[in-house]
Amino acid sequence: MASILRVNTLTDASSGNSVATSVIFNGTAKAWINMNGSGTISNRDSSNISGITDNGTGDYSFSYSSNMNNANYCVTVCATDDSSTANGTDGFAYGSWLRGSNSAAYATGSMRIQVGYPANNEHLTKAM
Repeated sequence: MASILRVNTLTDASSGNSVATSVIFNGTAKAWINMNGSGTISNRDSSNISGITDNGTGDYSFSYSSNMNNANYCVTVCATDDSSTANGTDGFAYGSWLRGSNSAAYATGSMRIQVGYPANNEHLTKAM
């Protein structure tokens, strides 16, 4: 027989930190990734990411381990360039774009993004 635990708030052992269960269910990040996009791409650390696809320079797709409920979710992307030869953007964040139309970029099981240099309106000039 399955058990059900019904609570409104979760609190740590010292009662110093608490959070409503609605925040955990609806409000936390459903997926994130810290990846190395230079050379052979790799997943440094992540949550709910089952794979990365390198679609070309600065063009990546991420597959979710557990699908989103629908394609109406929000994505935030930050990219940095640690290269010493990168158009004067060393160490700074630079632009990112969702790939294609809304329906092409957002899917319940994956997300596709592009990154590049916005200063000269060129994207995909160099991989992260």
